[in-house]
Amino acid sequence: MTAYLGRNAMPRRDTNPNFVEAVARGLDLIRAFEPGRPTMTLAELAARASLPRPTASRILYTLESLGYVRSTGGNYALTPRVLELGMTYVQQVDMWDVARPRLQELVAHTGESSSIAELDGSDIVYVARVAVPKLIALVVRIGTKFPAAPTSLGKVLLAGLNDEEVARVMAEPTRSGVEAKWQPDLPELLECLSEVRAQGWSLTDQQLANGVRSVAAPLRDGSGQVRAAMNVTVHAAETSKEVLLEEHLPKLLATASALSADWARRDTIPYAEAR
Repeated sequence: MTAYLGRNAMPRRDTNPNFVEAVARGLDLIRAFEPGRPTMTLAELAARASLPRPTASRILYTLESLGYVRSTGGNYALTPRVLELGMTYVQQVDMWDVARPRLQELVAHTGESSSIAELDGSDIVYVARVAVPKLIALVVRIGTKFPAAPTSLGKVLLAGLNDEEVARVMAEPTRSGVEAKWQPDLPELLECLSEVRAQGWSLTDQQLANGVRSVAAPLRDGSGQVRAAMNVTVHAAETSKEVLLEEHLPKLLATASALSADWARRDTIPYAEAR
């Protein structure tokens, strides 16, 4: 027997009884807010989140009651409290506090932007960044996602997994909304990752988008596991591959090694929550 969904109901995206569809829809609605648009209407948000307007309206009311959204004259905007959702993770690992001096030092030495990312399914997500003004085709902020395979950061992170783990991760669809220029099949990707493991760093030359060239190195914890990846990104029209590899890569490797050591030392320090 087919369950009756109702006029405004939507089919569940996950049939596991532990999956809470209402929570997923609330997160969908928060992510529906567009960068650069301080306010959006109910109709716009409902359309972007693929939700019926009555459902979106109830979720927005709940988010407003909790302080994550405010409404004015029929328009909705996120409040600064939304930052708590992401900063809880960043503060938990203190990644930015530990990484910031190293990132700033690397950018000062190269004159180029540098970022740290982690793996999120088949995507990478940026968790720390120090940028310099450059005309790069893709805008990058903390929380930005890109497909992992065509990025230098993603290749380093995937190279930290075994082949079975890579296959499992890459079976997940990208949630970045970005269509990369290079979309390898699994055998091609595994061959690339084998090379990355052997050399200890990764290069991407306009495989994600035109004009974007970068090199990345792994960041390891005290056990030697790849915890994140750090890169240097340049504009392909301004910086040659030779300059990137001969001048910037040695500085990146030295910085990544120093930051890995910082994290390893920090992991050995007993931590007690302040009360």
